[in-house]
Amino acid sequence: MRTIKKPFPDEYPPYSEIYMELVPDDGQVLHFLQNNAIALKKLAYSLPEEKLYFRYAPGKWSVKEILVHLIDDERIFAYRALRYARNDDTPLHGFEQDDYAVFSCADQRSLDSIFEEYEAVRLSTLQLFQHLPEEAMLRSGAGIDADGSIINKRTVRALAYHIAGHEQRHINIIRERYLAV
Repeated sequence: MRTIKKPFPDEYPPYSEIYMELVPDDGQVLHFLQNNAIALKKLAYSLPEEKLYFRYAPGKWSVKEILVHLIDDERIFAYRALRYARNDDTPLHGFEQDDYAVFSCADQRSLDSIFEEYEAVRLSTLQLFQHLPEEAMLRSGAGIDADGSIINKRTVRALAYHIAGHEQRHINIIRERYLAV
């Protein structure tokens, strides 16, 4: 798989630093994504059925909701990467992750169906970043907030690292807050 250099801090919003620091600075973000897909599936299938529905605090997501959240987030950020890579800098609205989780009905799905979708999205993401032209990696775009202000400017390569680090953060949360109980 291709090498994609880690983005500099001016290529992503400050809140994304918590994700960036979880991904090695070796340019192997696509390998990281591929390996994490295997690790996440192994982790999820190792959990007893009741843990898939467990919430460590009121208002927190179940493991199944986290998994579908990862799918949603990856789809959205890969779409942004595609837009920016194709030099479309039209500002894009954000999404309300808590609403997405509620309306995902993840707890009503089988783990097999979630991972069938997850694996399709991951393969698509890997293929997208694998085949983008090198010059596309530094193209960028931004989001807009409710009042139309430009926020959260990111480069294409920063989006790859965001997807990887965001997933790793949720894997860590599952291990720390769902397995420890």
